[in-house]
Amino acid sequence: MTKSLALAINLYPENGLSTYIRAVNALPVLSAAEERKLARRYHKHSDLGAARQLVLANLRYVVRVTRGFAGYGLPQADLIQEGNIGLMKAVKHYDPAHKVRLMSFAIHWIRSEIFDYILRNWRIVKVATTKAQRKLFFNLRKSRKRIGWMTRGEVDAMAENLDVAPETVQEMESRMSNADVPFDMDNDTDDESYHVAPSGYLQDMRYNPEVLATQSDQEDVRQTQLRTALTALDPRARDIIQRRWLNEEKPTLHELADEYGVSAERIRQIEMKALDAMKNVLEA
Repeated sequence: MTKSLALAINLYPENGLSTYIRAVNALPVLSAAEERKLARRYHKHSDLGAARQLVLANLRYVVRVTRGFAGYGLPQADLIQEGNIGLMKAVKHYDPAHKVRLMSFAIHWIRSEIFDYILRNWRIVKVATTKAQRKLFFNLRKSRKRIGWMTRGEVDAMAENLDVAPETVQEMESRMSNADVPFDMDNDTDDESYHVAPSGYLQDMRYNPEVLATQSDQEDVRQTQLRTALTALDPRARDIIQRRWLNEEKPTLHELADEYGVSAERIRQIEMKALDAMKNVLEA
């Protein structure tokens, strides 16, 4: 084992990112033949030493890939860590029989892990949940031609290019343009940068006296209308509606049919006719 290889394996957090990058760049690069030989050893004999060598020899490429995601504001060390996980998954699934270099195969796995990490951590609230939103998240920035809100023509063009609805483009643009805001007030904020936190204007209206009074009045009105509508029915229809719709224990059509000495279909007809009559009273 070379000195640089030992350094890469035994890196400690206090050594810093720059030390890690120098170490992985100093690791020897494998030839195509060496790569296939190690891959065959791993897949045929479960040789973890061979898998380790494949991973270590390609760590430098993970660092290069992560530089393309610098604009998302997340630590490069975290992106490298996620990319390394993708590289290890790629080694596990790599088939040397296809005669494709490991990195050509692994780039999808590396980028996929980084994509998922960015989506989970870019904002406190997950910004992209659907497949269309995930597609837009990674295309919206690089596809825009200028800073600022997009015009309708730009929205339509991007929607057609990415095969998504224009409304989805607009919603995703809005999500990405808005920053996370703390719910509680920051007492250390000075006058020039002061902003009202959501706790200052978002209210819990469930126990507001005005709201409760309005809800009570509305409930009284509904109860009065319901009693009026029931009074307009004949006793049998009123009993069927009361028991089928208002009581906690609701009898079946057949149970009521046996009680009234008619068919279940007749009970259903009475019920439907009564509901129509009540609807006319309530809408009057």
